[in-house]
Amino acid sequence: MKAPFSPYLNGIVPWVHQLVDLLGKTYDYVSVLSTDSVGFTIQMSQRSKSVTNSNMTTERGNVVRVAKNGLYSEYAFNEIDQEDPEAAVRKIRDELDRQIKVLEKTKTPVYETGLLSDEPLELFVEKETEQLPETEDPEKLVSFLQSLSDRGMEIIPGARDCNVRGMSTHISKMFISKNRFLRQSYVYAEGSIASFAPNEEGEMKMAYKGVSGLGGPEILFRLKETLEEFPKLMQDLLSSEKIVPGEYEIITDPGITGLIAHEAFGHGVEMDMFVKERALGAKYIGQRVGSDKVTMHEGALCADSVTAYAFDDEGIIAGDVIEIDHGILKTGICDALAALRLGGQPTGNGKRQNFAHKAYTRMTNTIFDSGTDSVDDMIASVKHGYLLSGTESGMEDPKHWGIQCIVSRGYEIKDGKLTGKVVSPVIMTGYVPDLLGNICMASTDRRVDGNGGCGKGYKEWVKVADGGPYLKTKARLG
Repeated sequence: MKAPFSPYLNGIVPWVHQLVDLLGKTYDYVSVLSTDSVGFTIQMSQRSKSVTNSNMTTERGNVVRVAKNGLYSEYAFNEIDQEDPEAAVRKIRDELDRQIKVLEKTKTPVYETGLLSDEPLELFVEKETEQLPETEDPEKLVSFLQSLSDRGMEIIPGARDCNVRGMSTHISKMFISKNRFLRQSYVYAEGSIASFAPNEEGEMKMAYKGVSGLGGPEILFRLKETLEEFPKLMQDLLSSEKIVPGEYEIITDPGITGLIAHEAFGHGVEMDMFVKERALGAKYIGQRVGSDKVTMHEGALCADSVTAYAFDDEGIIAGDVIEIDHGILKTGICDALAALRLGGQPTGNGKRQNFAHKAYTRMTNTIFDSGTDSVDDMIASVKHGYLLSGTESGMEDPKHWGIQCIVSRGYEIKDGKLTGKVVSPVIMTGYVPDLLGNICMASTDRRVDGNGGCGKGYKEWVKVADGGPYLKTKARLG
C-alpha cells in the first residue's frame, strides 16, 4: 500500500500558499516547511514497560524561512488561524524584524549570502509500506515484544534482563515557496534487542542487535529471527578476553564498515563545516584519501533506509553523491545556504531535528561501495588480526581527521583461520587517510543499518543510516 499523505497538511495547503504570497510582498525569498509525523515507541523488558505515541521524528508544525537584502531569518510555529492569514503574517513579520534588530544591536557578524534558487517544481511522493504505525494494533505489538523479552531470558546464558524496543513513524512533509510545491509521505521502523549478563569477574556484558528499514511495523517482526542469534553472541562476550594493544590486520563487518563511513567521512565532509573552516576535508578535495578499493556514496537515494526521503527540509531533491571515487575525494555534502556561501550546489542534505530547529548539513545514507572479494578469501589472507563486529559508538575529529570507534567484539584470525578466541571490547583508532589507504579487499555483499541517530556535536539529533561490505584494512586496536 501507499503511505497516505497527511490529510491535515493537505487541508492547510491554501493557507500556506496565501501566507507565502503575503510575505512575498515584503521579502525577496519565502518558503514554508510543514510537517505532520505520527508514530510510537514501545520498550519491553523484565523490569519495565513503556508505550508512547512519540519518538525522535514525531512532530507537527511549520517553519517559515525568509530573505531580504542577503539576510536570512526563520520563524517556527505550530498553531495557525486559517480564518485570518493576515494576523499570522503580522506576527511573523514582527518576530523576523525583532531578530534583525537584535543582530544590528549586537553587531553580530553575518555571512554574505545570495538568494536561494526557486526553480519551478511540483512533486508528490507516497512510498510503499505494508502497515502504518497509526493503525497498528498496539496490544499486538506489546504482546509480541514482551514475548521476545521472555524468550530471551530463557535462551540467553546468564541473562539478567532482555530489553526489546520497537518504533515506527509515518512522516509527511510539505515544502511550499513561490514556485515549489513538494509533498512526501513515507514510513520507517526500527527495532532492537539488548541483553545483559555478567561474566565470571562480575563485569556486565551487553549483547545488542537491531533491525531497521523503509516500511512499517512489519519490520519489527524480524526481531524474532534476530533473537535466535543471541545465545552464541552472549557466549562469545562472556568468554571474551582483553586484547593486547597493537596494530593489526582487520576485517570489518558491514556494521563496523558503516561506523567507519559515518565517522571518517560523515561530519568531516559536511560542508557547512567548510564555511566555518572546521573540517580538514576542505583541503583534500581532488586528492587521494584512500586506496583504489574505496568508493563512498552519500545521499537519501543511496538505499531504502530509515532516511530515504524524496526531498530535504529545504526543498532540495534528494541525491546520490559520490564523495570518494576509487580513493579520490571528489566532494562533500551541502545544505542550501552553505552551498550559496561556498559557490556550489546543494546536495539534498539540509535536515532539521524538527520544524523548530535550524537546518544543517547532515548525513543520510553513508555507504562504502561493494567490491569483488569473498569473505572467506579475506579471512584466508590475514596472518594475524581480527574480524570486528558489533557497533557500540564512535567519534571523530574533523579538524585533524582522527577517528575512534568502540567495537563490541573482535574474532581472532591467525594464519588465515578463525581461532575461536574473542576479545571485547575493542577500541579502534587511527588517522582517516591511513585507515582508508590500507583498504585492500572489499566483499561483494553489503548491508545498511539505520538504528539510532546522529547529533551535530552534542545536539541536533537526526536519523541517519550507514553501511557497506566487509572490508580488509589495518588499524590500531586497544
